[in-house]
Amino acid sequence: MSESSEAVARAVAERFEELYGAAPHGVWAAPGRVNLIGEHTDYNDGFVMPFALPHTAVAAVARREDGVLRLHSADMEDGVVELRLDDLAPESDRNWTAYPAGVVWALREAGHPVTGADLHLASTVPAGAGLSSSAALEVVVALALNDLYELGLKGWQLARLCQRAENVYVGAPVGIMDQTASACCETGHALFLDTRDLSQKQIPFDLAAEGMRLLVVDTRVKHSHSEGEYGKRRAGCEKGAALLGVDALRDVPYDGLDAALERLGDEEEVRRLVRHVVTEDQRVERVVSLLESGDTRAIGPVLVEGHASLRDDFRISCPELDLVVDTALAAGALGARMTGGGFGGSAIVLAEESDVAAITKAVEEAFAAAGFTAPRAFEAVPSAGARRVL
Repeated sequence: MSESSEAVARAVAERFEELYGAAPHGVWAAPGRVNLIGEHTDYNDGFVMPFALPHTAVAAVARREDGVLRLHSADMEDGVVELRLDDLAPESDRNWTAYPAGVVWALREAGHPVTGADLHLASTVPAGAGLSSSAALEVVVALALNDLYELGLKGWQLARLCQRAENVYVGAPVGIMDQTASACCETGHALFLDTRDLSQKQIPFDLAAEGMRLLVVDTRVKHSHSEGEYGKRRAGCEKGAALLGVDALRDVPYDGLDAALERLGDEEEVRRLVRHVVTEDQRVERVVSLLESGDTRAIGPVLVEGHASLRDDFRISCPELDLVVDTALAAGALGARMTGGGFGGSAIVLAEESDVAAITKAVEEAFAAAGFTAPRAFEAVPSAGARRVL
């Protein structure tokens, strides 16, 4: 553990003791994520390729035996929120507390004997930036309770429970990618995940060793999964699968795409959604192949293709995201695309190390000229998944 992460863990533990009058039983951390390629494929049983960020949600936690859950966040104005476990019910909470409470609810619903907890949380994952701040919060709570109650659950099982918490308790129709990335990623690797069977492969992704960098540019445009556009896209994908007679769009072969689109006739919106998902799955497989063969720079054009598909077929980009991508490419980037759920959030930019400063400056100047809020750019370094830190 680095000195800075140990200092954060100790600070969170000290604040826990101030709040609750006793030391926590431990401190855990779970990261946000960037998705390198594979957008809106996870709920279509397809392929994704996220990696974990160094930014984490950190939780100091102690067991309780009295059926009470007490929650506090350093990032919220509220005091300690006290809930009774027997009162937890899906979609009963519209506050940040729904995420940790939903995890406790999901664990208990699955038959795990969780009898209560005190939690203090702090996060450095930028909220609303499409970097899975909510998944990091869910996974850190799940891992802490898994350890404290000796439940023996694996990372992928914790991810499933966290997804259920967000789908059912929070009411957001998210796929499995974000929680799995937070729970299972490894330092210096991207995670090639098959969301149908949850099989995983860690793909080496050490850009610094090859003289490259991956920037995340947070547009500061907030997005919300719980709002209707995400759900509309998901419903459209499910309609496409039903019209084509397959279980999920993952089952439409890339070389059979033209025939599938013809069968959809005048269902223009569904045709666009289907085309994106099928081509995006193929892009993930191409990126895996390029990385495994050591041809890392060649993934740049694949990222650009992915952005065009998200912009034109899935229609979830926005002027700010398009401006990042277009400006970065004009300034010499190897590749760029929006990342995350869309309608705001962040874009990623793959660049030679020597070009990073010029690209960052060009994007900042383009935003200023367009009258947009100044973006925030930082380097994304493939980092460790969820772990106990104290």
